Amino acid sequence: MPFGIKNAPSHFQRMMNEIFPEELSEGWLIIYIDDIIVCSKTWEEHMYRLSRVLTKIQSVNMKISLKKFHFGFKELKALGHVVSGLSLGIDKNKAAAVLLKPMPQNKK
Repeated sequence: MPFGIKNAPSHFQRMMNEIFPEELSEGWLIIYIDDIIVCSKTWEEHMYRLSRVLTKIQSVNMKISLKKFHFGFKELKALGHVVSGLSLGIDKNKAAAVLLKPMPQNKK
């Protein structure tokens, strides 16, 4: 998709939602623009789901950046949050930046 197209992100998100409707409705796939997160409870389940996603990506002639491709992590940072199989939390570095700001001295 060419850069500079104003509606490109929303078009791409809609296209990804159309490619993966079952996976998204089952709740184990999270897609935000060009970031795809595959959630699993076991390694075997993860490999099956990852294979399913990669097969669909290949079937629609899409490509994946190997530099951005990471798999098998128990915890990851995404959109300022720390996501794991047990919890969703705020990235400590992001929280520290807010906590270190001085308290406002006036009502403006």
